[in-house]
Amino acid sequence: MSLEPALSQSDPLPTSVFLAIFSAVFLPMFLAAVDQTLLATATPAIVEDLGGLRQASWITIGYMLAMAASVPIYGWLGDNFGRAKILMIAIVIFALGSIVSASAGTMDYMIAGRILQGMGGGGLMSLSQSLIGELVPIRQRARFQGYFAAMFTLASVGGPVIGGFVVHAYSWHWLFWANIPLAMLAVWRLNGLHKRSVKPVRQGKFDLVGVVLFPTIITALLYWLSVAGQEFAWLSATSLGFAVFVMFGILGLLLWERRLASPFLPLDLLAKKAVYMPLLTAALFAACLFAMIFFLPIYLQVGLHTNPAKTGLLLLPMTFGIVTGSTIAGRLLSKDVAPKWLPTFGMGLAFIGLLLISFVPPNANVIGGLGVLVGIGLGTVMPSVQLVVQSVSGKARLSQITAMVSLCRSMGAAIGTALFSVLLYSLLPLKGSELGIAAIKTLPTEVVHHAFQYGFMAAAGVALCAAIVGFLSPATALKDHDSETAH
Repeated sequence: MSLEPALSQSDPLPTSVFLAIFSAVFLPMFLAAVDQTLLATATPAIVEDLGGLRQASWITIGYMLAMAASVPIYGWLGDNFGRAKILMIAIVIFALGSIVSASAGTMDYMIAGRILQGMGGGGLMSLSQSLIGELVPIRQRARFQGYFAAMFTLASVGGPVIGGFVVHAYSWHWLFWANIPLAMLAVWRLNGLHKRSVKPVRQGKFDLVGVVLFPTIITALLYWLSVAGQEFAWLSATSLGFAVFVMFGILGLLLWERRLASPFLPLDLLAKKAVYMPLLTAALFAACLFAMIFFLPIYLQVGLHTNPAKTGLLLLPMTFGIVTGSTIAGRLLSKDVAPKWLPTFGMGLAFIGLLLISFVPPNANVIGGLGVLVGIGLGTVMPSVQLVVQSVSGKARLSQITAMVSLCRSMGAAIGTALFSVLLYSLLPLKGSELGIAAIKTLPTEVVHHAFQYGFMAAAGVALCAAIVGFLSPATALKDHDSETAH
């Protein structure tokens, strides 16, 4: 099947072409996104079987760290050796990690499998999007990015629901075994697209120092943000050591990369305002999104005493809003709407929604309903951000710049969640290391409500900052580039 019909900017993609790209590209996206939150409700069952309660947090942390650290490496490899080919390799690594996790007999093997999954997941998340950029013209691509944003959110929010159902009905092992046939299907479909991929243009000598140093720094940074305040105090010597290592590591990396003709990091692109401003918007967006995903359910159950079933229903308005916002954004972008105004409007709407959540009386139904405003606002961001940076970078470096978007989203989620946690727990009168849900349940309802009220107010402030960044971003027209002229 030829993809030539897809090269028209105005005509809709033929159904056969759409299905070919959808099955090959969106499936890896879904696998990587859903595995970020899939084990949230399955972890207790895994701990019951394997033991290792103190290590259980690494089931999620290990996956997230490995995924974030590997994303830029896949970007460089995809641009230099072919995006479809490297994506197939990433899927195989992800599948191997799934097999290790599914057959794990101890918590150590489980964590090793999750880290291996994350190493593959970094390629699944970034190369899928860059492959869309390679195969689909930019106006048509707007709809795909809207679908991607909707799928990413559905997978992230639906992960705990899927995990809980599978564990209840079958066994946690099937959460991993189910990945294998899906991975095989994705590789089979990708093999058909591989022959039509753009021939990669080698961009110079392999930057071994950058490839090793960058993921090391990112891993240290995200680990520090993930466990500080739990494994060690924020102001401890250990925490200071991490901060110093990350600061000097970043400085050393930048000095090294500036010396190279073909650096691992696309510093020339990152220096452009049309690139770094949307990337900052993506990071701020992710901080708001994951604050809602992880802390709104806690507030509803602990502060407002809803049961798990009702909590799931109260998250549906936000999910519906994000899907709606993503779909609308994709359609508007395909009709020549200036992309800078979508994040500006969207994050402004999210700011209003979060501010209302922080001020309304503690009513679960009202707060859940207001999630639709936040969701619509958040849903407009990623389609526009993705298209802008891809348009500016050109096709030759699509994978590198798309990887930067994924990395900024991951870092924004980690940093935002960590800082939100610090603020929230500092407002709760807990003693010593009593930072668990059980400890919060012992507090008066009014105290819990006020703590979350200030927390969502802070999240509203982050959304406002994102809207301002979007407003200050340069107006960039969406246009396609030939790979030969992208440099």
